[in-house]
Amino acid sequence: MGVVIPLEEKTKPEAKGGVERLVSLVSADMERVNQTILARTGSDVTMIPEVANHLISSGGKRLRPMLTLATAALCDYRGDGHIKLAAAVEFMHTATLLHDDVVDESDMRRGKLAARMLWGNEASVLVGDFLLGQAFKMMVEVGSLPALDILSTAATVIAEGEVMQLAAAKDTSTTEDAYLAVIRAKTAALFAAACEVGPVVANRPKADAAACRSYGANLGIAFQLIDDALDYGGQAATLGKNTGDDFREGKITLPVVLSFRRGTDGERDFWRRTLEKGEIADGDIETALGIMRKHRALEDTIERARHYGAMARDALEIFGQSPIKTALLETVDFCISRAH
Repeated sequence: MGVVIPLEEKTKPEAKGGVERLVSLVSADMERVNQTILARTGSDVTMIPEVANHLISSGGKRLRPMLTLATAALCDYRGDGHIKLAAAVEFMHTATLLHDDVVDESDMRRGKLAARMLWGNEASVLVGDFLLGQAFKMMVEVGSLPALDILSTAATVIAEGEVMQLAAAKDTSTTEDAYLAVIRAKTAALFAAACEVGPVVANRPKADAAACRSYGANLGIAFQLIDDALDYGGQAATLGKNTGDDFREGKITLPVVLSFRRGTDGERDFWRRTLEKGEIADGDIETALGIMRKHRALEDTIERARHYGAMARDALEIFGQSPIKTALLETVDFCISRAH
């Protein structure tokens, strides 16, 4: 299973460069973040570092903490606070993954067995809570009340997004606006906060902080929309999970929303049977993909992602040219080109 989703000529040439420039520019700081992460997962309770490190060491790109480091550099920050803030962002993200896998009953994460499959649901939830506690401890140590406010607010919004998604689960009547509200909260909020704390800890004007926040929020939406498309048209190696997991878990993502709205009565009955009732038979995922192709649902999901990517790029226009700005712009192209 798996089909390559064509991006046609609209993908910018630099998209192929990926995030190498970003990784290179923040590598020294990222090494310090990684050391902080390892130090802060330590505990006399043996299971805590075991569960935490299973996920933390499983090969994630650590894009969110890199964005914190990059926006701090973009705003000429001089200090050490961004290291702990970046580590806090990664811990928040890891905690949400541990919790998500329990809620979604996922078996795989980043190409490996999910922590809940090895240690159980209870351990996954509690270790996620431990990481959130460590994240807030580091935020306090930085001593920036505005940064603490931004990240703690994001934690609340992410939890709201999780509950919103739970309420909308298996509901084929979900609208595009309702779905976007979920991913703004569940995914984009942490991207936005990760980018906003850089200029805030650097004491830059509100306009700079707002620009970085807008960049992160729009990048986060684009990132999630591409994930939605990849779940139906990608490859397991790209996703770090099995293709079709969203379908099997009854998740209502944008490709489904578009397909349901544009479909025939028979096609809508198909979505109700498979997603609402969970009655999935052999060949149903191929049928789902065929319906999506028929109604251009995957292509239009990617087009939506391009739209948010363009807004992310525009948000950085108030900053002068610099290598770090170029790297942040290329990161937008990387996030969208994953569907190539």
